[in-house]
Amino acid sequence: MSNFYDRVIEWREKHISQKNIVLLLSLLVGVISAAAAIVLKELIHLIRYLVETYLVAENHYIWYFISPMIGIALASLFVYYIVRDDISHGITKILYAISQRKSIIKLHNMWSSIVGSSLTIGFGGSVGAEAPIVLTGAAIGSNLAKLFRLDQKTMMLMIGCGAAGAVGGIFQAPIAGLVFTLEVLMMDLTMTSVAPLLISSVTAAAISFLHSHQTSMFELVSYESFSYANIPLYLGLGFICGLVSLYFTRGMSGLERLFKVHIRSIGAKIIVGGITLGLLIFLFPPLYGEGYDVIHQLINGEAALTIENSPFARLGTSSWVLLGYLFLVLLMKIVASVATNGGGGVGGIFAPSLFMGAIVGFICAHTLNLMGWPVPESNFALAGMSGLMAGVMHAPLTGIFLIAELTGSYHLFMPLMIVSVISYLTIILFEPHSLYTMRLAQKGELLTHNKDRSILTLMHLENVLEKDLIVLTPKMTLGELVKVIATSSRNIFPVVNRNGRLMGLVLLDEVRNIMFQPRLYNRFTVDQLMTSPPAILTSNTPMEKVMETFEDTGAWNLPVVDGNNKKYLGIVSKSKIFSNYREQLVRLSDE
Repeated sequence: MSNFYDRVIEWREKHISQKNIVLLLSLLVGVISAAAAIVLKELIHLIRYLVETYLVAENHYIWYFISPMIGIALASLFVYYIVRDDISHGITKILYAISQRKSIIKLHNMWSSIVGSSLTIGFGGSVGAEAPIVLTGAAIGSNLAKLFRLDQKTMMLMIGCGAAGAVGGIFQAPIAGLVFTLEVLMMDLTMTSVAPLLISSVTAAAISFLHSHQTSMFELVSYESFSYANIPLYLGLGFICGLVSLYFTRGMSGLERLFKVHIRSIGAKIIVGGITLGLLIFLFPPLYGEGYDVIHQLINGEAALTIENSPFARLGTSSWVLLGYLFLVLLMKIVASVATNGGGGVGGIFAPSLFMGAIVGFICAHTLNLMGWPVPESNFALAGMSGLMAGVMHAPLTGIFLIAELTGSYHLFMPLMIVSVISYLTIILFEPHSLYTMRLAQKGELLTHNKDRSILTLMHLENVLEKDLIVLTPKMTLGELVKVIATSSRNIFPVVNRNGRLMGLVLLDEVRNIMFQPRLYNRFTVDQLMTSPPAILTSNTPMEKVMETFEDTGAWNLPVVDGNNKKYLGIVSKSKIFSNYREQLVRLSDE
């Protein structure tokens, strides 16, 4: 079998050029990603149909409280006992794979996220299916590239194709799939990359359309054209969306940290997450599931339906009650999403950001209407969706094109652009990184559009560490040091104690004036001749920080110690870093 596989790879290398294999694989990735998106959507609909038909219909709404906990428990147990790997934060995992794992994504990610998110969302988890399917698509691209033994640069491109195909397939939005890959996954737009990304995205969107026969995900019953007189109001909406995006990002991050730090056992997470989510859904039924039904209601003039089946319905359905209720739903959405994922569920923040954006836009428009300033509520809801997505993901183009394609509202490009850009400009004043990139940026593991930073991120200190230097002990005499210098080709010598801890450095330039005076050989010892290094690096120091240290100290060589016990590990030199930098640059450069 191995020989047959080797012959197939050899035949491919001889008869199919690199360019053609990339185009063929991008088509195949688009097809498989679309199939994965369809399977995920159908599984979610099937589970939700079974819950609502056989549980809710028979035992009424008590199951809306119980079923989310069941979904969280099933997903958590599936991940813990079967997958045995963390599959949450799908987009973050893709960014980490691109930055730190040579674009290698584990094989199980091609299917595990589908199972986990379908159980979570099908039973009512308050998250989205989009991030799991994007991780699935990226895993498909990575493993197909690995199967055909393609290089790291091509594997990175195939990951982008998988992500583009996943977004294009689940949303039927090919342009948004392309733009998402460029903005969120931070891949460079070149002539060699745009064609494969488009092939995957368009292929997946076409297959999804043939399956569903829907021209857009959210059908608008009617729409109103854009009025230039409302531009100041859209500017204000963009600013509000930016602030809500900041609330979303900071709130989600803080609540996730609470779950991670204070709740350790799986059982406790399931119970706390499940009960919290169940109570929130009992009080606010719109928090059940992805929330796309609520978006349909808000953009089609049926907002009053959102308060039905809620305890708050007893207060009446006046406009001010509705606004207060939706405001509470807006605040509680991030709690429900964190309870879902923190409890062990699997889902993303695509759907929550769209959900909250629609509510923000509707609340603003409805308030203006009550104050006597007539504005189209559906247009503001759509613009709010674009604004929240732009702010939360730091991706204004993705927000613009995704909402236009989701609803077919291409006539609203102007307000979508205004709100998305203002929202993005607002949030970056407070938060330089999106929720996806925040975790990696804090560790110095984030690949960005800045080519210099990207190359430094791909480099690792262990790859430039020089361990061939002769080590001295503090009590060695000058005479013994001269013998060491005579056999060495280096001009720097680390000094360590009996425990291996770094004590200092002996520089050839510092002892040259006395090393040819034999009468001094027994007078001086190494601990008298050594000097303190201008800086000491630890083994876990990011390369960007390493270069900053070199710049600040003006040094050409710096010692490296273990971050835990401070034991000497080796020396890092500028020349070694520059050599490795050039290798990485050549590897990433365009053909």
